[in-house]
Amino acid sequence: MMLRYALRTIRHRKAGFLGAFLALMCAAALVTACGTLLETGLRGRIATERYAATPLIVSADQNVHRTTVKHKGNGKTKTKHKAKPVAERAWLPAATADRLRRLPGVRTVVPELTFLAQPLGLPAHGADDDVPLHGHAWSSAPLTPFALTAGRAPASDDDVVVDRTLAARAGLATGDRVTVQSTGAPRTYRISGIATPRGRGELRQQRSLFFSDAEARRLADRDGRVSAIGVLPEPGTDTGTLKEQVTAALKGTTAQVATGDGRGPVEFLDAAGARVKLVSMGGAMGGTSLLVAVLVVVGTFALSIQQRHRELALLRTIAATSRQVRRLLGREALVVGAFAGVLGAFAGLPLAAWLHGRFTGMGVIPPTLERTAGALPACAAVAVTLFGAWAAARISGRRIAGLRPAEAMAESAVERRRPAGVRVLVGLLLLAGGGALVGVLSVLRTEAASTPVTFLAVVVLATAVSLLGPLLVRAAAFLMAGVLRRTGPMSSLATANVRGNSTRMASVVTPLTLLIGMTCTVLFLQPTVGDAARAQAREGTRATWVLGARGPGVPSAATEAVRATPGVTAATEVVRTTVRVGLEKYAAQGVTGQGLTRTWDPGVTSGSLAKFAANERAAAISELAADRLGLHVGSELALHLGDGTPTTLTVAAVYRRGLGFGDLTLPHDLVARHMDNPLAATVLVAGNASGDELSAAVRKFPGIAVVTPAVADRLQADRGQENAEVNLLAMGLVLAFTAIAVVNTLAMSVSERFREFALLRLAGATRRQVLRMLRTETLSVLAVSTALGTGIALAVLTAFSIGMTGSAAPGVLPLVYGTVVGTAALLALVATALPGRFALRTRPVEVAAGR
Repeated sequence: MMLRYALRTIRHRKAGFLGAFLALMCAAALVTACGTLLETGLRGRIATERYAATPLIVSADQNVHRTTVKHKGNGKTKTKHKAKPVAERAWLPAATADRLRRLPGVRTVVPELTFLAQPLGLPAHGADDDVPLHGHAWSSAPLTPFALTAGRAPASDDDVVVDRTLAARAGLATGDRVTVQSTGAPRTYRISGIATPRGRGELRQQRSLFFSDAEARRLADRDGRVSAIGVLPEPGTDTGTLKEQVTAALKGTTAQVATGDGRGPVEFLDAAGARVKLVSMGGAMGGTSLLVAVLVVVGTFALSIQQRHRELALLRTIAATSRQVRRLLGREALVVGAFAGVLGAFAGLPLAAWLHGRFTGMGVIPPTLERTAGALPACAAVAVTLFGAWAAARISGRRIAGLRPAEAMAESAVERRRPAGVRVLVGLLLLAGGGALVGVLSVLRTEAASTPVTFLAVVVLATAVSLLGPLLVRAAAFLMAGVLRRTGPMSSLATANVRGNSTRMASVVTPLTLLIGMTCTVLFLQPTVGDAARAQAREGTRATWVLGARGPGVPSAATEAVRATPGVTAATEVVRTTVRVGLEKYAAQGVTGQGLTRTWDPGVTSGSLAKFAANERAAAISELAADRLGLHVGSELALHLGDGTPTTLTVAAVYRRGLGFGDLTLPHDLVARHMDNPLAATVLVAGNASGDELSAAVRKFPGIAVVTPAVADRLQADRGQENAEVNLLAMGLVLAFTAIAVVNTLAMSVSERFREFALLRLAGATRRQVLRMLRTETLSVLAVSTALGTGIALAVLTAFSIGMTGSAAPGVLPLVYGTVVGTAALLALVATALPGRFALRTRPVEVAAGR
């Protein structure tokens, strides 16, 4: 019975349910897109390319592990094992291959070397831009397999074989010479041959250069170690059986055995690492979007039910019970939610594909991590939409369903003066909870921990505004009454409308507040950290010049040439990576100690840089990291380097400029030996040598540029802007959804006022005066929302700044802030003006007569 009545109600009140339908559909699309990213991070396939013809690959463990044993009170113990990936490639002892050669079913064992090999001076299209290039030993060509299509294999240390795709795009042929930047100084090689994958067109995600075995070992610079081992079986050998035998032979080592799709993560380490990042990003986006969706959908249903207050009150007067009214609202919501959820889920799939493509284009996700488009995110979105719609309708209709018939009719005629006590109480509790989150945010020291709390605090405070909205709107109307009264009679009427219909106006204030607060938080989060980091870097850089590279980095030979230049007093090489202390990841840099105090000043507060520079087993650490780890000068620091190698160092200095120079500073050679790319990211140069003299010293090193510290700072700011664009894209869907909710809510709010506008027209008001009144109401609501949204964003960003930088200095950009408020104002004015003009097109007499 109630389902039939619900279907009839929806059919005859399509316009009234349209707003809720759009909100639910957008919510389902958002949940589907975020869920697809999360599923891609969990189950995304990483297809192999180079190891396509090798059924079994042996590699080193690419994780740091920690096992904890917790003793329970009943004498039992609980063991937990956790693992986190390392930043660089972990290498195997070359002797591991000897264990495998004599196993039954093994035809041959092929050690693999993978190292940096970047051709210099190629045309832009020849380098394939973002496609990585790797060097290998020619003896590992059977892993793909590669076969020569021209020339011969590399016979000397001066020979190189390039893959056919690279040769075709760069216009290379046998006999040509090419300069290659690898782990040391650039070297020129003669192209002895061109190779192509046998039975395959090309390797799409990488380009390969093959060197002689001796030259490959020199370039890889990992004496006695290999990056992987390929095991080629005898014909007819079962891969599963062989895997068991290889695993048994390697028992007691850290080596891992991969087959099938498990080979992809071994080949593409960046894709394996991106999985973790995508899970974190998808979870954060999904969680935030879900909270925003719940808040928006509840507000939309509340406004929709408020517009039907008289209809529902009439049902109560003709003997409909409270339970029947609640069931009616629930079934209406389920019907609308079902249609909206299915359409939104279908819309979310291409949205997820677009988002995945954008992240891939920005380098956040490597193209080797394939998007997973399963049915689970779509089904979850439909389920969440159904439950959200049902819960929102039941919550929004709880009061009208619980009133006695006479009370319901009375409230349908005049809006209740005071909000319900439960609503105010819950609003105050959420306000206190938001304040607590802001307090917690001020003591968090890492972006990984702070970012989710930041967005959660914004949503919780916006929810508090939603519940306390009628009181806030009424208070704001009282404060603005004096100003608006002087602008004309229609402004006074607008003020009376805002004050007298505070519940309706509050439903408009909530999405606007959320839009402004969330947008400002997203836009100013990165500048808050980035500005502080660059300021610390500027204050701590004593160098006169900075060497940078347009290629993979600055080789040590270029730094030596600079050191030999007259007038140069010090040249400090800087390499950057991440290390693990326990399972926690820390940004680390390796610096050369000679003349360090002439180029670099991190603001040492205890210990000394001289002791750090003089000791190859010493470390310097930032104050924030020292506080987190409980370390001081003289403490032992146990960590895993970039490739997972464990080491223990002694803390020689503690410094305050951790944002500008990283949490940990380690000896350069120690860090570089355990990095895939040991070339310096920058070189700080001190002395009175001119820029022309330094440029002349590094002229034989292609791609090396000599710039001032100010120019280097601008380049760093540009890279920070790229990171900000990633964050904005990550939260862009949530912001777009919120903007749609603003337009939707405003349009719904105006669409119910046809009769009010008609009565004003009959009382003598002109169309222009009614629109002026509507515009004044919108600007009043916008002013309230701007104040609340700005206050929320400012409180959250200030707490974030205190936690991350130690000072209450959020990076607010006035021009960007003005753009945010201006955009919100434009959305609000358009969303009220268009339906307002449409409402005024009908003759007042016809509206008043109900025609």
